[in-house]
Amino acid sequence: MPGPSVRPRARERNNVLNRPEFMSLNQPLRGGGGPPESRGGGSAAGPRRSSSIRGQASEEAGDGASKTDAAKRAEPAQVRLPEEDCMQLNPSFKGIAKNSLLAIDICLSKRMSVCAHTWSAWGGWRSMVNLLALTGHGLTWIIGTVICLTRSNTLAGQEVLVNLLLALILDVLTVAGVQRLVKRKGPWEISPGLLDRVAMDIYAFPAAHASRAAMVSKFLLSHLVLAVPLRILLVLWAVLVGVSRVLLGRHHLTDVLCGFALGLFHFGLMETVWLSSNACQTLISIGTFSWSPFP
Repeated sequence: MPGPSVRPRARERNNVLNRPEFMSLNQPLRGGGGPPESRGGGSAAGPRRSSSIRGQASEEAGDGASKTDAAKRAEPAQVRLPEEDCMQLNPSFKGIAKNSLLAIDICLSKRMSVCAHTWSAWGGWRSMVNLLALTGHGLTWIIGTVICLTRSNTLAGQEVLVNLLLALILDVLTVAGVQRLVKRKGPWEISPGLLDRVAMDIYAFPAAHASRAAMVSKFLLSHLVLAVPLRILLVLWAVLVGVSRVLLGRHHLTDVLCGFALGLFHFGLMETVWLSSNACQTLISIGTFSWSPFP
């Protein structure tokens, strides 16, 4: 049989395990579970020690609660991350195809931008490519059309030129509006020039030069009698103007293709609302301040 000294040892072990420092800080302290000196019948150091331990436990519990509240407040912020910063583990087939086509478009456009800078692969041809792109600029065609209109003496020629001028203005305004809505930048960070800012050709999508070249070439092919070599050269010019913008690093391939499609749409729209010769003469008289409402 165990001696009488075994019982005091078991009591001491239970008292040690029931001390506040061995208890969970998230649970309240039990009044009768402490050692004998902490019950009020011992010395004065016992109550002081128990009160300090309880205060420390309450402070740590408060810190733990505040950390828990902060974590709970931070959880909704993590849920509200923007979509571009989140990785979709199971994207749709449509999303995969779209991202793949955009990646191919950017890669090919950057590879074709051989005249984007003077230190590029074809940097020596940059001035020539810029000159080719200038032939498709909006200001170039608007000023040229106005000059031809002032020198035209036939009603048929004035009718074609007035409708062409309205088509050019429609093209510039429409492309500028779409660019402002989409705000897509080019494959290279190249700031637009002064002429581009005047023509509101700041962003990449759609390509304004490509839209204008497609519209003008289709317009001239439909309303001018040209020989076959000239017709081929006109189509080739429109294609080269669009390609020149990719070579200069200003637009992606998709920007140029959408620009061609938009230019053909502008041509079809202008053919639908074609102004007659009388309406064109009225606009000319208003522009030259020689129009009278009472003839």
